[in-house]
Amino acid sequence: MNRELVFLRAFAVATVVGVTFIASTAFKKSGNQKFSEIDVERINIVEKDGTIKMVITNVERFPNGTDIINGRPTNEGRKKRSGMLFFNEDGIECGGFIYDGQKTENGHSSGLSLTYDQYDGDQVMQLLTQDVGQGDNRFVSSTLAFNDRPSKESQIKTAEIMKELEELRKKDPKAMQEKYKEYEAQGLLGGVPRVMLGKSRSQNNGLFLFDDKGMPRAMFYVDKENNAKLDFFDDKGNTIASFPEKTK
Repeated sequence: MNRELVFLRAFAVATVVGVTFIASTAFKKSGNQKFSEIDVERINIVEKDGTIKMVITNVERFPNGTDIINGRPTNEGRKKRSGMLFFNEDGIECGGFIYDGQKTENGHSSGLSLTYDQYDGDQVMQLLTQDVGQGDNRFVSSTLAFNDRPSKESQIKTAEIMKELEELRKKDPKAMQEKYKEYEAQGLLGGVPRVMLGKSRSQNNGLFLFDDKGMPRAMFYVDKENNAKLDFFDDKGNTIASFPEKTK
């Protein structure tokens, strides 16, 4: 009996030492590792200090809601999609690449978006494609857009404000609109398009320019009838000049 106990104890110790050695050498192995193929649901690219700089993920593991990255909350209302998210040296999200596409009951819906954000804010540049089919109709739009963002916005503060506005909307929509204007005047909310290059929803292909309130002011485009046009607008959206001139 004593010999058996001594043997079992020695075996247990040897097993623990062996497993520890294998685990430590496996995780300490340095240098590049080569794989022919790898299946993974999510990859976090990190710095030596643990700061996440990029996330490559499938739909299920796309961070939103209660997920915390670099000690910061993520966008709760953001739809889960496949793609990538980028983070700067301060650990703040600064852009991303997302895409989706699937059949619907009467057609299909798909899209792709590559964005770059203002520091601690939202997107100032976006490459966007949308493709929606309904029955025999199909709408495809591809654009490169540049936006102005509020000077004092921050991602965490914006999330707090949007929650506040949503609760206010349920009680008093008019009061919500007034509150939104207050935050907009403070430089905390807002954001407007300034330049768009591509195909508009009206199927015009061209260059579209907007003022600092997001109103269209000039368009140089080819319409769906293949006519080349140059239009100018006032601050209320009224046409003030066109070339060639519009016939009455």
